[in-house]
Amino acid sequence: MEAPNNSDVSVDSAQKDPDVSVDSSQKDPDVSIDPKPQVIYRCKKCRRIVASIEQVVPHEPGEGQKCFKWKKRSDNPYKDSPQCSSIFVEPMKWMQVVEEGCVQDKLQCLGCKARLGYFNWAGMQCNCGAWINPAFQLHKSRLDECHL
Repeated sequence: MEAPNNSDVSVDSAQKDPDVSVDSSQKDPDVSIDPKPQVIYRCKKCRRIVASIEQVVPHEPGEGQKCFKWKKRSDNPYKDSPQCSSIFVEPMKWMQVVEEGCVQDKLQCLGCKARLGYFNWAGMQCNCGAWINPAFQLHKSRLDECHL
């Protein structure tokens, strides 16, 4: 007598035996899911949450000094492009001047009215030289970056 071939069996063992349960959270112990660390940005003055990492708009760093007009360039043209001093975010509900329909203006914290940055629907240039359109810029010096 021949032994049954397992490749011919089309019924899953969990369907065959109701006592056997398959836990979907324990798929493969070798594969570890490393979640992205949660980062939120708070106003430095009143600690109100103004953005999270999900709202940050990434951009490719520009070519540094070559991207600016000659009047805006520093004395050393061979200096590496600086780190971005701002983050660019999507428009959010707390940005009241955006809701009012302004084309460009300052962005103020709802809690303490501290100036956190600027926005311009036509776009603006980051200090790394990249152009971001539309631009909702929050200065890192006015924010606390909190890792959860």
